[in-house]
Amino acid sequence: MAKRKIFISSVQSEFSAERKALHEYICADPLLGKFFDPFLFELLPAVDQRADALYLKEVEQSDIYLGIFGKDYGYENKDGISPTEKEFNHATALHKTRLVFLTNHAANERHPKENQLIAKAQEVLVRKKFSNIIELKATVYASLVRYLEEKEIIRTGPFDATLHSTATLDELDIEKLRSFVRLTNARRGFPLAETESMEKILTHLNLYTSGRITHAGLLLFAKDPQRFFINSEVRCASFAGTVVEKPIPSYKVFKGTLFELADQALEFVLNKLDYRIETRAEHLSIPGAYEIPKEVIAEGIVNAIAHRDYTSNASVQVMVFRDRVEIWNPGALPMGWTVERLKQLHTSVPANPLIAEPLYLAGYIERMGTGTTDMVNWCTAAGLKEPVFSQDVDFRSIVYRPNTPQVTPQVTPQVTPQVTPQVEMLVRIFEGEKTRDEVQADLGLKDRKSFRILYLKEALEQQLIEMTIPAKPSSKNQKYRLTPKGKALKVQLIKKN
Repeated sequence: MAKRKIFISSVQSEFSAERKALHEYICADPLLGKFFDPFLFELLPAVDQRADALYLKEVEQSDIYLGIFGKDYGYENKDGISPTEKEFNHATALHKTRLVFLTNHAANERHPKENQLIAKAQEVLVRKKFSNIIELKATVYASLVRYLEEKEIIRTGPFDATLHSTATLDELDIEKLRSFVRLTNARRGFPLAETESMEKILTHLNLYTSGRITHAGLLLFAKDPQRFFINSEVRCASFAGTVVEKPIPSYKVFKGTLFELADQALEFVLNKLDYRIETRAEHLSIPGAYEIPKEVIAEGIVNAIAHRDYTSNASVQVMVFRDRVEIWNPGALPMGWTVERLKQLHTSVPANPLIAEPLYLAGYIERMGTGTTDMVNWCTAAGLKEPVFSQDVDFRSIVYRPNTPQVTPQVTPQVTPQVTPQVEMLVRIFEGEKTRDEVQADLGLKDRKSFRILYLKEALEQQLIEMTIPAKPSSKNQKYRLTPKGKALKVQLIKKN
C-alpha cells in the first residue's frame, strides 16, 4: 500500500523548528511512519523552479494538507496573498483532506490577514489549538489516526488512541481529573479551568470523542483502570543479593491510575535505598539525598509506564538488588533506533503519545526526548556508573548503586531498631499538631496511598506519632503529633547532625 503524502504548510520563519520536529516525528513513529510520507520544502535539493509553483505542485500530489497557523501571515505577493494562504486555497479547490492546527494566541496578537485566513478555514474545518510542540504532536497524531480509521486503512487504532467499546464517563473519577487540571494549571499553564465539563477537558486532551473514551483516558483517570486493563500494574521486588532468588524480602503489586502507579513504584524503590542526612548548619530544614538521585529512579519508572506495550500481557517490573536497580517494560524502541542513540540528544517518539502528553503536563516528564540522557547526566554528576539500556524481549534500564553502599545508621535499639528512611524523615519534620494533608505537604509527597502506607501507618505502628482524637480515627478534625517515643527519636536524629 502506497503511503499517503502530507503537505506541511506554515510560515516557515515562524515554525521552522516545529515543522522539522513534526516531520521527524511522523517518519519515526511506528504507526504513522508506516502510512504517511510528510513533505517539507526545506529537505528538497536545489531545483530550477519557482518556489511558489513547486509548492502548489506538491499540494496537488499530496493526499493531506496540514496547516500550522500562528501569529504571522508571511511574505505577500503582488496580490497581497501569502504562500500559506495560496496553498490552503489550492488544497481546498482540489478537495484535499485539510487538517489545520492553531496556536493559542488571541486574535489581537495575530496579523489581521492571518485572522482572515483562520476565519476562512473555520468555515469549512474543525480546527485544533496547541500551546507547544508536545501538544501539536499529540493532536496531529490523534487526527492522523482518525484519518486512517475513517478511510478504513486501519480497522483498529493504536492502543492508547483506541476508543473503548463500552466505557462511559461514569467510569472516570471526576476528582482525579480536576486534581490533574489544578496541577497542570500551575505547572504548565493548562488553558482550561477545573470547573470546565469533563467532556471539554478530555476532548482537549484527545481522550474523548463521539461520546466515547480512549484507552489512554481510562488508564489515566478511571476509578478502577485494572477493571479494563488487568495488566496495567507495576510489580516491585527487592532482593538481598545480586540475583533473583527466594525468599523475596519484599514484593508488591501496585494498581491504580498511571499517575498512582508511578508514585507508588517510586516510593517502593526509595524505601529500599540508603538516605544520607546532611548538616543542618546552613539550612532551616535538614537536607539529604538518596544514594541514587531520586530523579533517576522517577524518570526510569515513568518512561517504562509511558512507553510500554499495553497490548502485552506482561507488566512493568522494578527490581532492587544490592548493587543496582532494574526497570523492565514490555515495549520496544522506535523502528531503526538503537540503545546507543538513547544516550545522545534525540527527539521524542513516544509509543503512546496520548498517555505521554498528560504525564508531561502533570510534571512527571520534564522535557520530552531527554529522559534517558538526563538519567545518564544525573548519575554521572552523583559519581555513579552510567545507566545501561538494553532491548531484548523487554526494554530494560539498569541503574547502579554506589560501589560501597552506605549503611543507614540505625537508631538506638531502645527507640526503634527498624526505623525506615521514610519514618525518619517524617519524625524530623514534625512540629506540633498537624493534619494528614499538612504532614504530606511538608514531606513534598503527591501520592496519598504511598504516604499513608510508607509514612503515616508505619510511624503509627511504631508508636512514634499518635492521633489527637484516637476514639474517632476518621474525624474531619483529626490531627497527629509526636509521642514521647517520637520526640526522643527526633532529639537523637538531630544530635547525629
